[in-house]
Amino acid sequence: MTLWTAKDAAQATGGQATTDWQANGVSIDTRTIQMGDLFVALKDIRDGHDFVAQALEKGAAAALVTHRPDGVAENAPLLIVPDVLKALEALGSAARARTDAKVMGITGSVGKTSTKEMLREVLKPQGKTHAAEASYNNHWGVPLTLARMPQDTEFAIIEIGMSNPGEIAPLSNLAQPHVVMITTVAAAHLEAFESIEGIAHEKAAIMDGLLAGGTAILNADIETTAILQTKAKDIGVTPILFGTKNADWQITDVRLSTDRTIISATHGDADYLFKLSVAGRHFASNAVGVLASVEALGADPTQAALDIAHWLPPAGRGTREVVTLDPARTDETLDLIDDAFNANPTSMTAALEILAAATPVDNVGRIIKGRRIAILGDMLELGGEEMAMHRDLSQDTNLQTADLIHCAGPRMKHLYDALPEEKRGLWAEQAQELASQPAALVDAGDVVLVKGSKGSKVSLVVDAIRKLGHR
Repeated sequence: MTLWTAKDAAQATGGQATTDWQANGVSIDTRTIQMGDLFVALKDIRDGHDFVAQALEKGAAAALVTHRPDGVAENAPLLIVPDVLKALEALGSAARARTDAKVMGITGSVGKTSTKEMLREVLKPQGKTHAAEASYNNHWGVPLTLARMPQDTEFAIIEIGMSNPGEIAPLSNLAQPHVVMITTVAAAHLEAFESIEGIAHEKAAIMDGLLAGGTAILNADIETTAILQTKAKDIGVTPILFGTKNADWQITDVRLSTDRTIISATHGDADYLFKLSVAGRHFASNAVGVLASVEALGADPTQAALDIAHWLPPAGRGTREVVTLDPARTDETLDLIDDAFNANPTSMTAALEILAAATPVDNVGRIIKGRRIAILGDMLELGGEEMAMHRDLSQDTNLQTADLIHCAGPRMKHLYDALPEEKRGLWAEQAQELASQPAALVDAGDVVLVKGSKGSKVSLVVDAIRKLGHR
């Protein structure tokens, strides 16, 4: 199916097409480019113009560039524009304008990508659904997601993130959503803001792009919910609240077990009882927000409540797996919870509750007793109070149920020093040091949570544990 013709793309961007071409996709990465894609030569760490020849050799339909790069034939299919990023934004805007899709915008300090994937899972049985395959939520990710949107899309889910003030509103204005959802407001990217209230105001800016008559799905349980609700009312949007406190979508019960969450909720005269195929109170809250969003988009929340059981977290965001430690002894396994993509105090608390709800297995490992083990990497971008935030995790009641806690990074050293001596495992300056000795960290029968900010590189420990069974 043709996504962009040379004529349409040139009209959208104001650029000049060197030949007549047709593209059925849009790519910014030659490592994943598909035959027939339009390659967008963005400048980031590297200049995408350096890869245009390679993209065309791999079968790109054309390249979006500011000039013909060296080594590219004079008759190569190009779309020449003054600024590649602005042209990508223009493509995204044109794609948004030509579709009748109901558009959903999602932001929040925690849970954006997981909630986006929940929505994808429950909306796709009800209509043609479009969403980014990864966490594309920044200044190039949002226009790229829009530019990839087929014209016959019925539901589009756009994830919108930020690192600094003033980033969300322009992206929301580009997406022009009918419905927005704010999952939560927490101490993430606090270095760039004076307070958590500042983060709340920035998250609330997603409502600036709402179309007339749009809907804002807001978390009733967070301390800054009043800021979000005031913003909605100030711009003439009636907020729909989800949560446990005086909400339109009221959570009445959440029960966690090792591998599932059972949720009870009410909305109007309707009662909902449904399950997630993963443990997590934060997942439960967002799942109810998803049902509210589905209804606001004009789809069926009852059907969505059934289909949401098929959803599982994306890799690194609470994914759960069984790791066999010895291929010759299939009973020697451990339960690995991979939550190594992101971390702040709120998401750390949620992950530790999942660990506390898990049940280790005795009599299968060298230590005999199965253990709850936390392997924690630094939480980054928390601002001036970051050391205290790490130390204060020692008071978390769910962390106190852990049998052993390994820590990586200079910030997590403050937690390590605050732990009771019997709970201290290993501490290392860098996660690579822990990853070099995975057998010393875990044993068969254990339930192991690995959690930290992406920049802490604690995902290396996840990889090392996975490889234990391949010795």
